[in-house]
Amino acid sequence: MKFREETTSFRDLLGDTPKIRVLEYLLEGRELDHSLSDIAEGAGINRITLFRMWNGLEKVKAVIHTRDIGNAKLFKLNLQNSSIKKLTEMFDKIINEDFKKLADGNLLTVNRQT
Repeated sequence: MKFREETTSFRDLLGDTPKIRVLEYLLEGRELDHSLSDIAEGAGINRITLFRMWNGLEKVKAVIHTRDIGNAKLFKLNLQNSSIKKLTEMFDKIINEDFKKLADGNLLTVNRQT
């Protein structure tokens, strides 16, 4: 079955990989903490794919554990990490450029066939 999926300027620039999707999801909700299931669903990737990459994100301190609710561990972006700070700045600039283009009527949505 084919479906159409919108891409984003962030993914257009950095590539549409599971890790970029996870980072994009976490950047969008950077002040919130999320369970791994919520992250996988929000990023549009399989939980197993997320589990395979998660240790790497923790190892470089891109994400931090914030709290536990029952059996669920919650995480968020580590906004103190210098790489995440730079990524956040870039993400915000991309979003601001998109808003300006949208306000000017120059933003086209890109649909991908998969």
